Amino acid sequence: MSLGQELAPHLPFLRRYARALTGTQGHGDAFVRATLEAIVAAPGDFPRDVDPRLGLYRTFHAIWSSANIEDDSGGGDAHDPEGIAQARLARITPLSRQALLLTAMEGFTPEDAGYLIGASASEVENLVAEALAEIERQTRAEVLIIEDEPIIAMDIETIVRDLGHGVTGVAVTRDEAVAQAMAKRPGLVLADIQLADDSSGIDAVKDILAEFQVPVIFITAFPERLLTGERPEPTFLITKPFQRSTVKAAIAQALFFDSATVPAA
Repeated sequence: MSLGQELAPHLPFLRRYARALTGTQGHGDAFVRATLEAIVAAPGDFPRDVDPRLGLYRTFHAIWSSANIEDDSGGGDAHDPEGIAQARLARITPLSRQALLLTAMEGFTPEDAGYLIGASASEVENLVAEALAEIERQTRAEVLIIEDEPIIAMDIETIVRDLGHGVTGVAVTRDEAVAQAMAKRPGLVLADIQLADDSSGIDAVKDILAEFQVPVIFITAFPERLLTGERPEPTFLITKPFQRSTVKAAIAQALFFDSATVPAA
């Protein structure tokens, strides 16, 4: 099997990680392209002593680190979305956010995450705790949950409230989701894909985004269906069955880059 064939199954998830790390599809995809270009240019430099997925993420991190995109401490307009994001980024080290996403969203062990960012397993665990604590201090929002499974919806609502956020409502169909969003605009949407009346959470989100912009986290048992590269893809995506830590990490990152998020007191 060629190196390209070994890496292909992991690319959708690297794109997911890159987008969550940078906060946008465009920036994330640009780093993934740069990673692939580096591998093609020097295939002999690709780490072959580890699992291909680890090697792929390791190469990505080398590209990410060399770019130094989070070293810009110049700030920016405090009312501009990019300025707000940069101000928040300046208060959290890049390693902390990487450790959080690698373990909570991508499912790497602390040992593997440590290999990727050059830290020990215990250091990774400390970095994760540091990132979560700082992000939670910086962000608060009202959340709309679109989920037709009562137990899952209750679990998500508990996670959201435990993080200090409010819940505008829980919708189980497309029409109900849109109606609730119009009645009380949320600062974040958590959306399942398949809803109670065979309607689509994707369609519900499209309807909502046609009216106003809001960060969205999709929840699905089949993430590869949304990571095809054939159309605009979600920046934040959670795979079912999910861990509570994964939901927390995704919420933190989604709100972290949203200019409308209210800074926590």
